[in-house]
Amino acid sequence: MDLSASKPWLKFYGKTPAKLNYPSATTYQMVAAVAQTYPDNIAYIFMGKQTKYSVFLSRIDAAARGLYNMGIRKGDRVTICMPNTPQAIDCFYALNRIGAVPNMIHPLSAPKEIAFYLNASHSKAILTLDQFYYKVAEILPELEEKPAILIARISEELPFPLDLLYPFSKNARAAKPLPRKGYTYWTDMVARGRGVRLPKNDGRFSDCAAILYSGGTTGTTKGILLSNLNFNALAMQTIAASGFGSVAGMKMLSIMPIFHGFGLGIGIHTALTGGATCILVPQFSVKIYSDTMLKYRPQLIPGVPTLFEALLRAEELKQADLSHLKGIFCGGDSLSPELKKKVDAFLKEHGCTEQIREGYGTTECVTASCLTPKDYAREGSIGVPFPDTYYKIVKPGTNNERLADMEGEICVSGPTVMMGYMDNPDETASAVRRHEDGRLWLHTGDLGHMDSDGFIYFHQRLKRMIISSGYNIYPSQLENIIDSHEKVLLSCVIGIPDDYRGQRVKAYVVPMPGIEANDALRDELMAYCAQHIAKYACPRELEFRTELPKTLVGKVAYRVLEEEAAAQA
Repeated sequence: MDLSASKPWLKFYGKTPAKLNYPSATTYQMVAAVAQTYPDNIAYIFMGKQTKYSVFLSRIDAAARGLYNMGIRKGDRVTICMPNTPQAIDCFYALNRIGAVPNMIHPLSAPKEIAFYLNASHSKAILTLDQFYYKVAEILPELEEKPAILIARISEELPFPLDLLYPFSKNARAAKPLPRKGYTYWTDMVARGRGVRLPKNDGRFSDCAAILYSGGTTGTTKGILLSNLNFNALAMQTIAASGFGSVAGMKMLSIMPIFHGFGLGIGIHTALTGGATCILVPQFSVKIYSDTMLKYRPQLIPGVPTLFEALLRAEELKQADLSHLKGIFCGGDSLSPELKKKVDAFLKEHGCTEQIREGYGTTECVTASCLTPKDYAREGSIGVPFPDTYYKIVKPGTNNERLADMEGEICVSGPTVMMGYMDNPDETASAVRRHEDGRLWLHTGDLGHMDSDGFIYFHQRLKRMIISSGYNIYPSQLENIIDSHEKVLLSCVIGIPDDYRGQRVKAYVVPMPGIEANDALRDELMAYCAQHIAKYACPRELEFRTELPKTLVGKVAYRVLEEEAAAQA
């Protein structure tokens, strides 16, 4: 049965059209059109400060003039190394206005990782917070091109009186004072652009809109080139699949980070192209999460399983009325049936009539490409494909389609499939292939099956990957870093079960001959990891071994270590 052609899942969308009409527009043009339609709607809220769409558009244009004035031109790449703040959102769309490309990276990336991202993208500039300046400054000698450094400050976006109190906060007092030169403040850059005439707004829907990073099917970091169409189609598909018809005036808890496809594509762009309000949360904690929920009462929450597990642990929400929640969407990692039942029960007990809706996607499709239909979940399923998106299950290593209920590799075809991997045509050709049906199909590297109604079920990953709190972590990369330490002979990194994060990172290390395995060495290696690995990906445990198990061909048998860890747990 050719399930991908028949699309039986459309009956679960009710009146959702099988075909959406995607405008030939850029991401900036989509948001500008919304600003003209809903000028008085609130585009985003940050720490209590509200910004209307009309003001948001003027901020984007002002930032675009400033960036153009400093020499950023069409096709140039600029790294955004920021949490969810107004400056980061303004910069993302301002770069699109002048045809430049945002290179999105984690603000907690280790210095060596930042150097890699800057070199890989050939970035002309980098925007980051003042507290991260020294991480960038220390890697300048390692960069092939010296980017201009733009510094944003949280205090500049706070409402009164928080802006006056911020210098006395714990974060501000802990920050190291900046030198006198070597950077430009974001506000100064914007101010210098006043009166600058912008080039014609002639961007195309096929132009690159952003670079995000993923390990692809091989588990090595690659930049993913995503077009304006990719982002705009995602936004329109998400709203159509949600069942709301319109999200204008609704509030979305934009807590997923903007360097993540889920956070940027749905938490920000989908909300803003639909006329909704983004509640920007720059840092996650259970208390910030619960306080924000109680204060702003959002209707929409996209998140990872860890986020929804936090609902169950938040003391402030024990007696909360959650009847305001109308859409609770989970992605980024597999949601266990047990956690779904607990979250659904919690929501019902607190006045919410909705259930958590699970989805699935990859960064190569920006983020989600299928979603559980409203009020129609099937246990263990990750949902049905978005409108205009096709799914196919093929025999691994081939293009041959499986029948219903047969396991194989999940393949996706549709308007959100990436342009390709940056400067890596071989990997692109391996991941995106034209099948006999004439369509381009993304081979995800994930195993699953499709039932006769078109519901998709995820089984496991073909690629070796750890997912912790929704972040993709690639063990081979961490092993390369640990192995580069002069006192390490060999290492193996695995993910072990964690009730809160889903998985946490554990490293097994064989020291060099003559090196004693003791606490001092452990501390030294953990400090080394902190310098070279992003905080979210750092090993939380490090165990010394005299040798590591091997396969018959001499490779480290990481699955043996995974089984040992599972048995211990």
